[in-house]
Amino acid sequence: MTLSVQWMTMAVMLLSGLGMGAVFDGYRVVSNELKFPKWWLPALDILYWIASAVAVFRMLYASNNGEVRAYVFLGLAVGVILHYWLFSKVVIAIVRWLIRAVKACFNFIIRLIDILVVRPILLLYKLVKVILGFGSALTIFLLKIMVQLVRPIWLLLIWMLKPIWRPIGRWLKPYWDKLRPGERFGKLAAAVAGRWKSWFRKGDR
Repeated sequence: MTLSVQWMTMAVMLLSGLGMGAVFDGYRVVSNELKFPKWWLPALDILYWIASAVAVFRMLYASNNGEVRAYVFLGLAVGVILHYWLFSKVVIAIVRWLIRAVKACFNFIIRLIDILVVRPILLLYKLVKVILGFGSALTIFLLKIMVQLVRPIWLLLIWMLKPIWRPIGRWLKPYWDKLRPGERFGKLAAAVAGRWKSWFRKGDR
C-alpha cells in the first residue's frame, strides 16, 4: 500500500471520527429534547454503534479496500477528540435550534389547520344547527296557524256532509259488524303479547 493511500485512509478515518462524534451529539440532544423513554436508550445506543460501524467500514473499504491498520484507529480517535474539542458545542447548538425550528413549524401548521379548517367547520356546523332550529320552529308555527285557519272550514265541511255520511254509515254498518275489526285487532294484540312473553321467558332461561 502506497504512502498516499495510507494518508488518504487516515484522513477519511479522521472525517469518520468527526462524523461519529457529530451524530452522537445530535442523537443525545434529540433523545433529551424529545424525552425518549429510558428503556429505549440501550436499543438506540446499539443501533447507533451498528450504524457507525457499517458507515466506517464502508468508508474504509472505499479508501483502502477494507484493510485494517493501526492508523485507522488512530484517525478515528483523532477525529472524535477533535470533534469534542472544537465542534461539539456548535453541533449541539445547531441541533437544538433545528429541533426548535421543527417544533415551531409543526405548531404553526397545527394552528393554521385550526384557523383555516377546524374553526370554519365548527362555525358552519353551528350556523346550520341554528338555521335548522329556526326552520323547524317556523314550520311548526306556520302549521299551527294553518290548522287554526283550516279548522273552521273543516268543521263547516263536516257539518255540511253529515246528511250524506249518515245514510252511508247506516248502509255500511252491517258489513262493518261482520268484519268485527275490534275483535280481530284484540286477538292480534293478544297473540303478539303472548309471543313477546314467550321470547322473554326463553331469554331468562
